[in-house]
Amino acid sequence: MLVLGVETSCDETAAGVVRNGREILSNIILSQEIHARYGGVVPEIASRIHITELVGIIEKALSQAGVALDDLDGMAVTSGPGLVGCLLVGLSFVKSVHLAMGIPYYGVNHLEGHLFAGRLEHAPLQVPHVALVASGGHSNLYLVEDWGKYRLLGSTRDDAPGEAFDKVAKLLGLGYPGGPAIEKAAEVGDRKFIKFPRAQMGKDSYEFSFSGLKTAVSVYLQDKSPDFIADQRGDLAASFQEAIADVLVRKTLAAAENFGMVQVSITGGVARNRRLRELFDERKPIGARVFFPSPALCTDNGAMIAACGDFHLARGERSGLELNAVPYLEL
Repeated sequence: MLVLGVETSCDETAAGVVRNGREILSNIILSQEIHARYGGVVPEIASRIHITELVGIIEKALSQAGVALDDLDGMAVTSGPGLVGCLLVGLSFVKSVHLAMGIPYYGVNHLEGHLFAGRLEHAPLQVPHVALVASGGHSNLYLVEDWGKYRLLGSTRDDAPGEAFDKVAKLLGLGYPGGPAIEKAAEVGDRKFIKFPRAQMGKDSYEFSFSGLKTAVSVYLQDKSPDFIADQRGDLAASFQEAIADVLVRKTLAAAENFGMVQVSITGGVARNRRLRELFDERKPIGARVFFPSPALCTDNGAMIAACGDFHLARGERSGLELNAVPYLEL
């Protein structure tokens, strides 16, 4: 089965073609760099860029895959969660093609798409397993009982980790997006310079909270001079990054242990962080396996949406024209 996946939930305009749910024929991603000047994603601008760029991105994805629209067996498109204006651009395109050519399509939950990113590259990843989706908008821990069957174990009460990276990067005078900027600064820093707080959220809780950590950094910097911040920027970045990684690793591995899982999948934009990957490798129990997608599949992309859509389309599931964008869609 050949499936085109379209992803426009935020500030990546993306499309990819996947064969039989596993083989990536193309995966084209346009990251909208204009948002860096504003220090965050501007929804209206993001939507307009999707409108102007999406057709070209899809044409490039089809060309790279060596297929035409006529060759497709199905299409998949993110229907939520995400920015509603952005979601509507992708939905409108796929619905138009469906109306014109009769190609069936399925509206994919963006979070489920991230779960399928791990499945795309790692054939040994089996069900059941524990999966963490960590990104700019999400911090969700799931028990993947089967593909298509997920139990939410915990999520963020406030800031997602990627959001915390962005806000702390701004406090430290670093660029946007904050994740890569802090990771780069932390390369020359001492992660033990200061121990920032880690929210416990209660015994055996799988809930996350990063607003207190962000506030702790802000309070620490209040009486510090610009020269001090500049001199210690690497140490502060490394200490903050360590706090984020520590919480994500500790809670994820605790969930895996408590549910008897020996496989763990980490997806989402924050999964690109090298220190997070190192810490999982350092702390995973003997015999456990931790799967990370390649960096291109960690960020929002069309291939993961196509892979997820392939799974549902193969089961005979279809979306109709009544499908709408749902900004706070739950999995």
